[in-house]
Amino acid sequence: MSSSAETAASRPLRVAIIGAGPAGVYAADILSKSSEVKDGHLEVSIDLFEAYPAPYGLIRYGVAPDHPRIKGIVNALHKVLDRGDIRFFGNVTYGRDLTLHDFRSFYDAVIFSTGAIKDAELDIPGIELEGSYGGADFVSWYDGHPDVSREWPLEAKEIAVIGNGNVALDVARMLSKHADDLLVTEIPDNVYQGLKNSPVTDVHVFGRRGPAQVKFTPLELRELSHSNDVDIVLYPEDFEFDEASDEAIRSNNQIKTMVNTLTNWLVEEHAESEQPSSRRLHLHFLHSPVEVLSEDGSGKVSGIKFERMQLDGTGNAKGTGEFIEYPVQAVYRAIGYHGSALDELEYDARRGVIPNDGGRVLGADGKPVPGIYTTGWIKRGPVGLIGHTKGDALETIGFLLEDRLSLPPAETPDPQAIVDLLEERGIEYTTWEGWNRLDAHEAALGAQWTAENPDRGITRERVKVVPREDMIRISRG
Repeated sequence: MSSSAETAASRPLRVAIIGAGPAGVYAADILSKSSEVKDGHLEVSIDLFEAYPAPYGLIRYGVAPDHPRIKGIVNALHKVLDRGDIRFFGNVTYGRDLTLHDFRSFYDAVIFSTGAIKDAELDIPGIELEGSYGGADFVSWYDGHPDVSREWPLEAKEIAVIGNGNVALDVARMLSKHADDLLVTEIPDNVYQGLKNSPVTDVHVFGRRGPAQVKFTPLELRELSHSNDVDIVLYPEDFEFDEASDEAIRSNNQIKTMVNTLTNWLVEEHAESEQPSSRRLHLHFLHSPVEVLSEDGSGKVSGIKFERMQLDGTGNAKGTGEFIEYPVQAVYRAIGYHGSALDELEYDARRGVIPNDGGRVLGADGKPVPGIYTTGWIKRGPVGLIGHTKGDALETIGFLLEDRLSLPPAETPDPQAIVDLLEERGIEYTTWEGWNRLDAHEAALGAQWTAENPDRGITRERVKVVPREDMIRISRG
C-alpha cells in the first residue's frame, strides 16, 4: 500500500475548496454526502476559502437584488454551511494570503471554484470611450461589492445595453427601475441614492439575433413587466423567424413561452395605449454593434452604431449592409463573463477557464496535476444557470474520490495547522460564526430603517454592509 493510501486510511481526507459561491458549496456538500463517506469507508475534513469576508459569491455579488428566487438559493447554501461539518474561512485571497504550496502542504486535494467575474471583451471602435462600461462592473456596484468604488456615474438619459442574456436584462432593469421600488431589497444606501438621482428616460437592449434566439429565461423576461412606471417598447421589424426559429418554438417550451410573451407585448403595445410611463425599456433584436460614437472628439459616448442583421435559416444571423445609429450617452456591454488566471495554474485565456479534464486540472504537459481539481464557471466557462454547477461538482467530486488513494498526502494535515498559519501571517480571516454576526447586523439595519420610516409602508429585510473593513470588523466581533 502506498503512503498516501495509508494516510487516507488512518485519518480524514483533507480537502480545501477555494471559492465559497454556489459551485464551492455544492462541491463541499456533495463530497460530505458521498456514498464513500456515508458508508464509513472514508472520513473527510473540508475547509472552504473565500476572498470576500462573506460567503455565497455570485449570489451575493453577481445577481440583481430584486430576484425573488435568490432567497431560496441562499437558504439552501446556508443550510449546508450551518451543519458545522464544513469550515469557512473568509477574507483569504488565493495567491496573496495563501499560495498553492501552502494549500498542498495542509491538504490532500484542492478544488478551485473561483468563478468568472470579469466582463467579456467587445472589440469594436469606441468601446474605450468615457461612458462605456462593463455590465459586470455595474453589477458589482449595485450589489455592494467591497472592492469597487461607492460611486457610479449615472448621468445618461439614454442608455444602450448590448447583450441578450440574463445579465443584460438585469442591468437594463436596474437602470430603468425607480429606486424607491428597490427599497424592499437589500441594496446599500449608496446604490439607492445613485439610482434615485439618475436622469434616465430610455434604456435600449440590443441582441444580435432574433426573438427565438435570446439567451435569457422566461423568469427574467417576466420580471421586466413588473417594473413600476416603465413601459416596454418593441419593434415589429425586429420580429423575424426563420426555419430554425420555427423548429425551436415547436420543440422548446421555454423558447415558445418567451416568444409568445414578446409577441403579446408587441400586440398590446400597438393597441390603444394608456398614459405613457416616465421611463421606457426598449428591446431590439437583429442588431450587431459596429461602433460606439463620440461627437466632436469629446471622448464621451454620444451614440452607438449597429448593422441590421437577418436570420440565415439556421438561427444564426448575417449582416444586411444597412446601418442605424441611436443617440445614447452610455453603453453597457453585457455579452458574458470571463474567468481570471490563477497563480501557479495553467490558464486558457480564450475561454477564461483552468484547463481540465472533467474537473482534473491539467498541467502544461496536458496531464492531470495530482490532487488539483476545479468546478463551476472556472471549470467550464460562464454558461448555464446557477443550478447547473451541481452537475459540475458531482463530476469533479467523482474523480477526486476515484483518485483518493493516489493523492499526494498533506505534510501537515492537522486542521489546526492552517488556522495557526493564518494567525501567524496576520490575516484577518472571517468564520461562519462571523458571517452569522454580519448577517444579523444587516438584518438589524433593515429593521432599523423600517422602524424609522413607518410612513413609507415598506419592510426592509436587510441593508447590505459594503466596505470590506466594516464587514471584517463586524464579523470578527
